[in-house]
Amino acid sequence: METVEEAAADPGDPPGAPGPVARGTGAARPPAPRRARATASMADVARLAGVSAQTVSRVSNGYPGVTEETRRQVRAAMRELGYRPNSAARALKRGEFRTIGVITFTLATTGNVRTLEAIATSAAREGYAVTLLPLAVPTQDEVRGAFSRLEELAVDAVIVIMEVHLLDAATVHLPPHVQVVVVDSDAGDRYTVVDTDQHGGTREAVRHLLDLGHRTVWHLAGPEDSFAAMRRADAWRAALTEAGRELPPIVRGDWSAESGYRAGRELAVREECTAVFAANDQMALGLLRVLHEHGRRVPEDVSVIGFDDIPEASSFLPPLTTLHQDFAEVGRLCVQAVLRKMRQEGPERGTTLVPTRLVLRSSTAPPPGPR
Repeated sequence: METVEEAAADPGDPPGAPGPVARGTGAARPPAPRRARATASMADVARLAGVSAQTVSRVSNGYPGVTEETRRQVRAAMRELGYRPNSAARALKRGEFRTIGVITFTLATTGNVRTLEAIATSAAREGYAVTLLPLAVPTQDEVRGAFSRLEELAVDAVIVIMEVHLLDAATVHLPPHVQVVVVDSDAGDRYTVVDTDQHGGTREAVRHLLDLGHRTVWHLAGPEDSFAAMRRADAWRAALTEAGRELPPIVRGDWSAESGYRAGRELAVREECTAVFAANDQMALGLLRVLHEHGRRVPEDVSVIGFDDIPEASSFLPPLTTLHQDFAEVGRLCVQAVLRKMRQEGPERGTTLVPTRLVLRSSTAPPPGPR
């Protein structure tokens, strides 16, 4: 009969650990359970670093009055123990959460995505995080619900990217105790607004085409319920009216390249159409394609100008003349405005306009001569 050999117990085994393997029986003892490591406290960090708990608190909160050597000791102890400051407790103590909420109605447009990116980058530089709440349905009830959810998530302020004109300040009633900055809206009489100079940029685009000698300028507009599309269409009308030129009928897309292609079919067959202002670069891209398919050369037969200056605009065929929007500056100004309001250092309302810049490339030229 086989015997059971005794094995020396591992000195690291906890009391009560299972016994040795019974050779010949095939039964192996299960591994000893590992002790769960307790969460390190501020007092633990203080003991390891050889400082007071108050010093640990000052280092954790970034307060002055601690030597660099002590600060290094405390941070090394934090790393060794895996200590994480209690951000909720710190927020309650300071009375702020260092978080900015952002409500947006779509992430499908270039302007919204790049503005959101700029807001997040600028907020991070100021030591703030961003909580994003995109809304699929642009209704007043959805906006109210979004503000309620952001309050539950403990944000200090809210930036609203107002893409849809139906949700301007005339229809949306924002909570009075929440600091708010609005992007891309005509709500400047009630709220702090940061916007691209839609009107000035559009007028510059139209003037450029008229100065080249075109009799009038056709407009490939964005959707009717968009504030930006409405503002650009109004400026297009005003510029042509002031110049005493004919107002052609508007054709509309939905900001996408595919919609620019579909709407552009109407423009491509009109011989009298020699210049088009597209409300954004993506629709201009679709227009360039349909003009090419109909044998209309750009810019020899038709000049095309866009709005946005997306990174790909210089790689269109031909490279696209367009209005440059400074999305980084819009995002930076939004963050600065909301921080000033939180600190009660800025105006309660009013609009800040970020200028556009005409970028001349190869898609615009004088109109063709008589055939």
